[in-house]
Amino acid sequence: MYYFYFMKPAEAYILNRPEPFKSILLQLQILIEHHFPEATLEFKWKIPFYYLDGKPFCYLNPSSKKGYVDVGFYATEKFKKHNNLLISEGRKMVKSLRYYTMQDIDTSILISVLGEINELINKKKKNTI
Repeated sequence: MYYFYFMKPAEAYILNRPEPFKSILLQLQILIEHHFPEATLEFKWKIPFYYLDGKPFCYLNPSSKKGYVDVGFYATEKFKKHNNLLISEGRKMVKSLRYYTMQDIDTSILISVLGEINELINKKKKNTI
């Protein structure tokens, strides 16, 4: 196990995951931070959690028992695109994209879904101003 004393806790968490979770998480981290550079990575509820403008954006949740990584987000509305690919499994306010392998990650779908979440965050922000 690696210990990184000068890293953010979320980054150390990702690097300390066993394979294939570590590779999946690193790829997701690169994609999210490249396409949404304003997103900040935090460590909340014992998992990596991204925020935009102080609002929850998405989280990365590896499940070693079930063998996948969820990119989860709060979603009470239907999405315009890719709604059929989102997993809710009885969760009322959370949906996710699920990845078992690196090859499962479809960048265009991930970025499209996260783009919609970003739009919802911006819409809510404008309505509160």
